[in-house]
Amino acid sequence: MLILLALPFSTLTFADGAADTYKAKCSACHGVSGAGDTMLGRNLRLHPLASDEVQNESDEQLFTLVSKGKNRMPAFDKKLSPEQIRQLVKHLRSLKK
Repeated sequence: MLILLALPFSTLTFADGAADTYKAKCSACHGVSGAGDTMLGRNLRLHPLASDEVQNESDEQLFTLVSKGKNRMPAFDKKLSPEQIRQLVKHLRSLKK
């Protein structure tokens, strides 16, 4: 019974952690909602994270993008663990809803 209670808690913890990671590492450019509506996001002409262009990317493509960076987006593979990046990709998916 304890395991059943711990599993939802750990899932919520990861979800909260991904939201915190997004806020700390991504929102300055991508905005709180992922719309890219910050000064930096507008200057960089970022696509909204909820857009089909972003959401049609595979999880592996998004993982690689976050890990290795692209153009002016920095790489996060030295700042975040692979598990943190996977959770962040899941969080990016939730922005479409």
